[in-house]
Amino acid sequence: MNTDPIADYLTRIRNAVMAKHKVVEIPSSSIKKEITKILFDKGYILNYKFEDDKKINTIKIALKYHPISKQSAISELQRISKPGLRKYVKADELPRVLNGMGIAVISTSRGLLTDKEARSLQVGGEVICYIS
Repeated sequence: MNTDPIADYLTRIRNAVMAKHKVVEIPSSSIKKEITKILFDKGYILNYKFEDDKKINTIKIALKYHPISKQSAISELQRISKPGLRKYVKADELPRVLNGMGIAVISTSRGLLTDKEARSLQVGGEVICYIS
């Protein structure tokens, strides 16, 4: 049994990037699907597909690399709020990742949002992870 599925999700992507894999397959959940949609919308991954089998639901993520330098679009994935220590912020204390070059994924009362979206809606919440 996995105690922190979001950390497992981020670690699988991080390991696939380090190994230069093109596709990574991850067990699915609703919060992982939302994080995947954010990664796609912000241009960190090439594509994704939700596969719903009878027993196991998975997410297939196509990782994005620069065509010439072969560097990944994702340079760092960092889990912030952990099961043992949750990290909550108010709307005026939302973090900035790399001075706005990266994103922070925030779990708010309006669903999962990036730090920029949460700042514009003036809502705070739990800081899930940093992506740059």
